[in-house]
Amino acid sequence: MQALRLALAQINSVVGDLAANSAAIVEWTVRAAHDGANVVVFPEMALTGYPVEDLALRPSFAAASARALTELATALDSAGCGDRIVVVGYLDRDAEGSRNSAAVIADGRVTTRYDKHSLPTYRVFDEARYFAPGSGLSITTVNGLRLGVVVCEDIWQPGGSVPAYAAAGVDMLLCLNASPFEQGKDEVRRSIALRRATEIGAPIAYVNVVGGQDELVFDGASFVVGPDGSLWGRSPQFVEHLLIVDVDAPTAPHPDAADVPGWTIDRVTLPDVAVTGWQRAEPFLAEIVGTEEQVWGALVTGLRDYVHKNGFRSVALGLSGGIDSAVVAAIAVDALGSDAVHGVSMPSTYSSDHSRTDAEDFASRTGIHFRVEPIATWLPAT
Repeated sequence: MQALRLALAQINSVVGDLAANSAAIVEWTVRAAHDGANVVVFPEMALTGYPVEDLALRPSFAAASARALTELATALDSAGCGDRIVVVGYLDRDAEGSRNSAAVIADGRVTTRYDKHSLPTYRVFDEARYFAPGSGLSITTVNGLRLGVVVCEDIWQPGGSVPAYAAAGVDMLLCLNASPFEQGKDEVRRSIALRRATEIGAPIAYVNVVGGQDELVFDGASFVVGPDGSLWGRSPQFVEHLLIVDVDAPTAPHPDAADVPGWTIDRVTLPDVAVTGWQRAEPFLAEIVGTEEQVWGALVTGLRDYVHKNGFRSVALGLSGGIDSAVVAAIAVDALGSDAVHGVSMPSTYSSDHSRTDAEDFASRTGIHFRVEPIATWLPAT
């Protein structure tokens, strides 16, 4: 039997734009299918964007998300990807409230779903306000592997759905994430995933969203880690990316459990997916860049997406000739291109000739728009 080819689609979703996000999911699934992937996994709430915040409290938006999911399943089938398994995060709602959910799509329909169990309420998160926790497990069997689905915080907290999956019997966990960037966070994520993979004796595929959303920046850096600590694949940071990893069925799988106390288990078996002309893929491990480059990437990503996702076309800033405005302008150039950046020098009687010429020189070197608007006449006489 062919190994299962897994594709982690690290994409940049827009909060609330269900149509554009759905189109992106279809596009990346088609790309993954061309690369021979059997299973394509998208990040946490990829269909709705993350964080949806108070949109989660609107029943109308949750209903629109559920409709978009059904339409997405049809669109994937129409795009020729009906025989591929697609796992995507979305917003659902039932009698107990809104759910941070993941759906498994195949053959033009949703075959099973999972609701996030652990809801973080620290730092930038307040998910217990918006979502009801899940108490079910979703296990899909294809190409000889039993695939369990978890969402982000589920692997960070002890107990919960991860040991429940181990008791139920799985061969791999697919973890959908919207984990914001912090310095050193990438190493922490991998150590957490490795700890959980070791505990359950199975690999974990960790797919993370990329891009900026208001004050949050997501760096991607998706990866697959084996239970022995080996890294099977890693995506770069701050760019959309498709990570391809081949996963063999275990030679000695853990037995299935009929039930796990406190949990419901939804087991689905799908037809094996064979790919014509299949050859094992070479592992891809993106280079780990230094701290300064990571911080710069986060600043550029955050500014670029804040501007683009809010529909702005350009930015303007005061260019004093000093280091502070020069750094801000350089970030803007990397994020938006020089033609979208307008620098304004506003000299007064207190401005040195050096600061004026430095501002002009910076604008000339970077190619941004530049104008001088003296403000000396605006200042009160001393």
